[in-house]
Amino acid sequence: MDNSGKEKEAIQLMADADKKVKTSGSFLGGMFGGPHKVEEACEMYCRAANMFKMAKNWNAAGNAFCQAARIHMQLQNKHDSATSFIDAGNAFKKSDPNGETHNQSINVVSKQCNMITYKQFTIAAKHHITIAEIYESELVDIEKAIAHYEQAADYYKGEESNSSANKCLLKVGAYAAQLEQYAKAIEIYEQVGSSTMDNPLLKYSAKEYFFKASLCHFIVDELNAKLAVEKYEEMFPAFSDSRECKLLKKLLDAHEEQNCEAFTEAIKEFDSISRLDQWQTTMLLRIKKTIQGDEGDLK
Repeated sequence: MDNSGKEKEAIQLMADADKKVKTSGSFLGGMFGGPHKVEEACEMYCRAANMFKMAKNWNAAGNAFCQAARIHMQLQNKHDSATSFIDAGNAFKKSDPNGETHNQSINVVSKQCNMITYKQFTIAAKHHITIAEIYESELVDIEKAIAHYEQAADYYKGEESNSSANKCLLKVGAYAAQLEQYAKAIEIYEQVGSSTMDNPLLKYSAKEYFFKASLCHFIVDELNAKLAVEKYEEMFPAFSDSRECKLLKKLLDAHEEQNCEAFTEAIKEFDSISRLDQWQTTMLLRIKKTIQGDEGDLK
């Protein structure tokens, strides 16, 4: 069946589902299987939504999933309703590359977040991540993305899903630093670093978080960075032997001497073994610009 055929079938399913919903509310419908008809209608909306997805009619798929979600709520199937709202949000995300329906997606998911109970914190967290990703990649509103990642982290903490909470917080920390909210970024990197350094499976990552916190300190003030590095070495002795810590000390010496060449050479040496990511490169460039005579790159 081609896309046109799938779409026609989906439209027919939607019409049949609408009819079942209407008749279930009538007097005769109530006498002859009203609730059963509603359940059948819900199933038909889901089938229609999936047919629309196969036909790549994302907006129609989103609307069909919303219809299914509302019926699930009417039937007190909150988990199924949440799942359908998530599916609707994901469909709306794909429906319009110009972003007009991304707000519709956010509204759909936000409505479901407002219906979450304490026992559904993980579902709420996933909803907020969905919204954050829309703001992050589609609407490019980083401040709002940060707010939703923070909300997701809070919900995960409520379920004691600390690993998932930390993933959200690290997103917040990275964006906060990009927006020059260094105190906020430092607090997050220190918090996540402290929570992972005693975990045998995660402690290897702690040095990365303390390294990022140190870079944020460095941008603010050289002395702050020196004191921070000493503090992290005391908190986490393994940090002292890491390549990240050794790089920081070389950079601090070069910065104190206002030696741009030594600063760049230390970075090149580190990068030849452990590739720096885009975020780290951006922060190092900001630090380098505080050295007199800097030419503005790391080459």
